[in-house]
Amino acid sequence: MIQQTDFFLEGGRSGVLLIHGLTGTPMEMRLLGKGLNKAGFTVHGMQLAGHCGDADDLIATGWRDWYASVEHAADELRGKVDRLFVGGLSMGALLALKLAADRPQLIAGVGVYGATFRYDGWSIPWKAHFSFILPLLKKLGIGRHRMFMEEPPYGIRDERLRAQISAAMLGGDSAAAGLPGNPWFALAEMLQLSADVRRSLSKVTAPCLVAHASEDDVASIRNAELVVRKVSAPSELLLLHDSYHMITIDKDRRKLIEHSAAFFHRIAASDNASSAG
Repeated sequence: MIQQTDFFLEGGRSGVLLIHGLTGTPMEMRLLGKGLNKAGFTVHGMQLAGHCGDADDLIATGWRDWYASVEHAADELRGKVDRLFVGGLSMGALLALKLAADRPQLIAGVGVYGATFRYDGWSIPWKAHFSFILPLLKKLGIGRHRMFMEEPPYGIRDERLRAQISAAMLGGDSAAAGLPGNPWFALAEMLQLSADVRRSLSKVTAPCLVAHASEDDVASIRNAELVVRKVSAPSELLLLHDSYHMITIDKDRRKLIEHSAAFFHRIAASDNASSAG
């Protein structure tokens, strides 16, 4: 059964919509959200359709359902603020980029955190290189109940935090820590989303803060470089050297919060100056 775990933190007239990753939960965005709220932003950590339940709940949805829930949350938050920013982790970064590409008038700036177009980090097993066949297997109905299980270090460099997260995840607390693995059918959907977003990166005209772990175990730095290279907007690359994939909760989270708040504040100040002029 799906549990509701999204959060809303009221602040100023600039809002930030935060989007978690595939099989994840809004909890992975909460520390970033609290930091941005403390910096003056209104923050909504949304919950993607089909998430925070079991694997069957997830595979009953597809990437278009996940994106529709992002659009709905963005419209809802925009009704409460004057300016809207969006930030996403891992697959959530792709959804954030798609929203910015599809609706440039809505989004003032994008936080691209650990963008994952391909699972090509150093901890990814060799068999994942054959994941390109998953959309075909899904179309044929093969592997509906199969799953790639998560493996250490679970995207987390901080050993104490890793122990806490893995205990919750492997203990079945999907609302707190997400699923213990990626269902084949969900990965197939994510790959289709990835292809769609790649094609539309040039349509992103909002400034982007592209933050990535230099030793990302899940998605290599090439994913971040793709964003910087392809978006039409000015982009800033922030490399984090003391974290793995889950940069919103790992050792560099305070640095990420500070840079994100400063980045969004700069855009807001520039917009205000333009309006005054």
